[in-house]
Amino acid sequence: MVTGPEASDADLVARVCAGDADCYGELIRRHQRGLFHHATGMTRDPDAAQDLVQDAFIVAYRRIGECRDPDRFGLWVFRILRNRALDHVKNIRRRSVPIETANLSATRGNPGVSAHRAELRDKLDAALGELTAEMRDAFLMKHMEGRSYEEMADLADASVSAMKMRVHRAREALREALLAMGVDDDA
Repeated sequence: MVTGPEASDADLVARVCAGDADCYGELIRRHQRGLFHHATGMTRDPDAAQDLVQDAFIVAYRRIGECRDPDRFGLWVFRILRNRALDHVKNIRRRSVPIETANLSATRGNPGVSAHRAELRDKLDAALGELTAEMRDAFLMKHMEGRSYEEMADLADASVSAMKMRVHRAREALREALLAMGVDDDA
């Protein structure tokens, strides 16, 4: 059986189930970055995101025998993380920490552009904070992670049309919030 970076997720899951706990480290290396990116977008707090990712991997390790489709281990652990992040957002409303996933970094050498981008980032953060957890989750999966609606529906255990509606509503709510903050459509 193949191990290491060239092994499939299914091979690694099989090895972990057979008692080779070291193979779990490779699964973590493969999937932790994407999980952290999503958790940070949902919580807007890198420390909380790291805790949620760690928790999701611990739960996945304990329940690895329940993973019905080991080739899709990444999606399975993402679903665990997503559920934990949604619970976290519903229970703890932290709206003051800037979202790290918005790539509106300052442009070097032009203070005017840098200030404008920083202001846009702050406004985007505030607007994202006003979305419901479900709308923010759908928006992040679609626009920051580039997931298909089919994949999003599978992860959220919802229909494709429901995911399209959540993304549409999130876009509209963000647009309205940004317009109310003085950001025009050309920004």
